[in-house]
Amino acid sequence: MCSRCGTVADGRPPTWTCSVENGVRHYFCDICARDNIRAIEGRLDSAWW
Repeated sequence: MCSRCGTVADGRPPTWTCSVENGVRHYFCDICARDNIRAIEGRLDSAWW
């Protein structure tokens, strides 16, 4: 189950992301993972690009 939106999938789809926070695994669907990556990229200084 996606830790952010609650989407349920059979098994662990290869497009999902796994994050370990405080020793706990969190899985994020491809849509939520993409949104999170875009948010991170948006905060990077332009020097990174």
